[in-house]
Amino acid sequence: MRIIKYLGLSMFVFFTAASCSAPNEPDEIIVDREQYLDRLEGFWLGQSLANWTGLVTEVDKIGGEGPEGEFYTRDDWGGPDQPRYGGSQPSSVSPIITWVIRERDEIWGSDDDTDIEYIYQHLLQQHETSILSAEQIRDGWLAHIYSDENSPHMRNGQPENYLWVSNQRAFTLMNEQGLLPPATSDPANNEHFDMIDAQLTTEIFGLYAPGRPDMALKMAHLPVRVTAHDEAALAAEFYIIMHSLAAVVDPSQSRKEQIHDMAAQARALTRDDSYIAKMHDFVFSRYQAGVSWEQARDDVYQRYQVEAQDGYDLSGRTLSCLGCFAAGINFAASMVSLYFGEGEYQETVKIAVLAGWDSDNPAATWGGLIGFMDGRNELEANFDLAMSDRFDINQTRYGFPLADGIDTFPNMSAAGQSIVDRVVVERLQGSIDGKVWRIPGSSSK
Repeated sequence: MRIIKYLGLSMFVFFTAASCSAPNEPDEIIVDREQYLDRLEGFWLGQSLANWTGLVTEVDKIGGEGPEGEFYTRDDWGGPDQPRYGGSQPSSVSPIITWVIRERDEIWGSDDDTDIEYIYQHLLQQHETSILSAEQIRDGWLAHIYSDENSPHMRNGQPENYLWVSNQRAFTLMNEQGLLPPATSDPANNEHFDMIDAQLTTEIFGLYAPGRPDMALKMAHLPVRVTAHDEAALAAEFYIIMHSLAAVVDPSQSRKEQIHDMAAQARALTRDDSYIAKMHDFVFSRYQAGVSWEQARDDVYQRYQVEAQDGYDLSGRTLSCLGCFAAGINFAASMVSLYFGEGEYQETVKIAVLAGWDSDNPAATWGGLIGFMDGRNELEANFDLAMSDRFDINQTRYGFPLADGIDTFPNMSAAGQSIVDRVVVERLQGSIDGKVWRIPGSSSK
């Protein structure tokens, strides 16, 4: 029996000798469920920190003519934020491109990168299930997301419900026509089916099935297809697979090697003829060629937004900001930050923030993933700063049994742990053995 100690802590993965020929499918996975709490807190903290930092540069740079065409570079970190596409003022979050941190006496606000994941976690608990039905998803969206008409939040003098693009269209279809997923992402009903939305609302499902991306994808199948169809769904599933695999990385590897292995496994499960697969392969080839991340990003812009290669034609449509909210171009940008950041939290998030397009979304995705791999304690040590563990879901959503909408990362992580308990026992036919989860290593066991 081969025993691997996870990241120097008491999280163990055991592989029996029979599995040595297929190391990615061990006979049994054993994970310390207590240490998983720190990992889940790291996910929520890492995602919130990266999300709010990314909001500073959101849609500032999209390529093309004008000031939006001159992308940021590494040298812009710490410098002044430029106006977003079509705007005239720097970000209201911060006038400087730098870390946006909430310290112990402050509160993180929810955003669309975190709030719908929060809704899904709440619904899984509320219904005591591992897989949400289409009706449960629709009813949950309608119960916790404001319509434009009833929102108390205002932006530019108009009610704001903090939904955009495919999320907004799916909500309208649920609210006004009673449609259920996956009909809400059917191109016949939702013209925004290939936008980024599912990539920022479903990564957490990977964390509910440690080391078992097959189960994570089953759990996430309908949540992804609330808003995403075909290629956009593949991009979201790539992220879900990586989050599931993050629980069982080989601790003898460097973080860069761990990231490469996780991405390789996600790529192997992505359809070869998709532009998502081809974007991954192109960015990885630029990384292997030793170019700078800025050059790789510029090459992505040229190949996909200018030349429309690999079947990616969104920038040629009459879309606002050249399709800057599209699943594809933002997935490609996320691969730039993933590979060139080499698994280091600060470097990965900085690149994501500066890379362009819908920059807060890739930043939040990898901030959450690497925050999970680090755990909250290590992440705070990385910044030499104790950060807030409070989270205001009422900043964007409503209707939860909380005083003033304030939750905490420890409570949210305990909720996630209880969902993993149910998944392990009821769906994976595993067990809770003392302080660990014992999980069959593949669906064939």
